[in-house]
Amino acid sequence: MTEREKMIAQMDYQPWDEELAGDRKKAKKLCREYNLMAFEDEARRKEVLKELFRRKTDAHIEPNFWCDYGYNITLGKGFYANHNLTILDCARVIIGDNVLCAPNVQIYTAAHPLDPVTRRSGMEFAREIRIGNDVWIGGGAIILPGVSVGDNVVIGAGSVVTKDIPANVVVGGNPARIIKRWEDQ
Repeated sequence: MTEREKMIAQMDYQPWDEELAGDRKKAKKLCREYNLMAFEDEARRKEVLKELFRRKTDAHIEPNFWCDYGYNITLGKGFYANHNLTILDCARVIIGDNVLCAPNVQIYTAAHPLDPVTRRSGMEFAREIRIGNDVWIGGGAIILPGVSVGDNVVIGAGSVVTKDIPANVVVGGNPARIIKRWEDQ
């Protein structure tokens, strides 16, 4: 099994493997091109995102945008991200329709072992993140590995999402906790 296959399977993997390093280099090059591109060149911007994600998308992403691989990201229809979105997509990141990201949102699938000896070996692991439909992620929010976010969720600015969030709630804080349910209105 290759290191790439291990990474995608959410097993421990060596990120400095030649294939993975090459994949990251290609993604960073595409992100840099996207970030430096004239805003008016919408056709080329769409082409770069298609090459990065390996599928067509109607996403509108304001620069700067950074990701590790691109090919592990699936964006639903009507996705919008304001400036400085970062997605560490070592595992799959599946985002539903009509999701809005405020500036400086960070979505991290990658993690490192807690044990210092194992961590020193360079091994890492990644856990898939799923975000439902009609979600609004506030500015500076961070979503950590393995989290699932339900439909119709609002994540407050500056929140750190460490565990799954059910549908139809507003969460906020560090760690994020439910502060309102839609039926509470």
